Amino acid sequence: MKTLHLYLIRQALGTLVMTVLVFTFILLLGNVLKEILTLLVERQATLPVVIKAVGLLIPYVLVFALPMGMLCATLLLFGRLSADLELTAMRANGIGLIPLIWPLLALAVLLTGLSAWMNLEIAPKSRVAYKRLIAEALVSTDAIPLRENQYNSGLPGGYTIYAGKIRNDVLENLEVFQSNQATQLWIKAESARVVRDPTNQTITVTLVNSFGTRIVGTNWFPVQNVGDYELPPILLKGRERPDNYGISNMTFSELRKKLAELERQTAISAAWTNTTSAVLRQQAKSVDAMRRDLTMPIKLQMHRQLSFSCACIGFTLIGIPLGIRAHRRETSVGIALAVLLVAVYYSFFIVGEALETRAELAPHLIVWLPNFLFQIVGGALLWRASRR
Repeated sequence: MKTLHLYLIRQALGTLVMTVLVFTFILLLGNVLKEILTLLVERQATLPVVIKAVGLLIPYVLVFALPMGMLCATLLLFGRLSADLELTAMRANGIGLIPLIWPLLALAVLLTGLSAWMNLEIAPKSRVAYKRLIAEALVSTDAIPLRENQYNSGLPGGYTIYAGKIRNDVLENLEVFQSNQATQLWIKAESARVVRDPTNQTITVTLVNSFGTRIVGTNWFPVQNVGDYELPPILLKGRERPDNYGISNMTFSELRKKLAELERQTAISAAWTNTTSAVLRQQAKSVDAMRRDLTMPIKLQMHRQLSFSCACIGFTLIGIPLGIRAHRRETSVGIALAVLLVAVYYSFFIVGEALETRAELAPHLIVWLPNFLFQIVGGALLWRASRR
């Protein structure tokens, strides 16, 4: 039995290394063609910078390449063992399927731990370092570091800005929210001016004809006719931690801190909605909706990182019986089946991200469904295969 276990581990590791290298190359190629190669052609980055950027991308793409490689390894390995009747010979000698595959399940658990480390810590840091490197290579200040139709948080002064439209240096349909331990401020404006400072690589956003509400404790104070309200300058590049890179590039510990901060901001008395002023009730609902929209993407990203870290286990459980049932030794068949399964797996994450603004549908729980589905179906197929 020990000889068979070593044989399976050697075969699985050989196929795993090969498939991970292939998927890593493909994923790196997509990013290189999209960003890095353009900088090199336009002479905005030197060859050493490009090599460093590619190196920083490797941990990020390994997050995706490891589970896909494990799925391909199990499909190809057991497809070949089944086609060559090696599994039949093992069963004829009284060796069951479950005792045979436990080293591969242990390997899947180890890869899950490695994936979790990469997902929660290494990959986000590498991605931020990569984006910072690309940003430093770009000398243009044409782009405003705010995203249209999204809540842009983590700005100087603790501000969060929602911009409905961004047209050159004019922002339209704005909502601005600021919070600290003592007071909170909500301001609305139909438009804002953007003034650039090329020397300091900053922009200044000035709200035009704005009005708002200040919250002290549980008391609301309408602040009408704020007028032209100037926000602190926003740095375009060279920041230690670029905030406009989004929560998708935060580590798990950073996401936990940000979630705790936002949840603290939501801890305001229910007396908001009991006020006698209809205007204040409407403003309270607007601020509360803004906070919910800010919290759910963070929860979704945290659950996404944790859920995807467990992909190796589900892919291994479903890859072994499907490889046996496919009964084919051709590499193309195994890779095609792996791509199909990966597409099904990722479709749940796409649905969850599409519903991140619908907190009532719990999109942060939807991203766990593919793991449960693959593990349950894989376990059932594995049990049936061991009984045959």
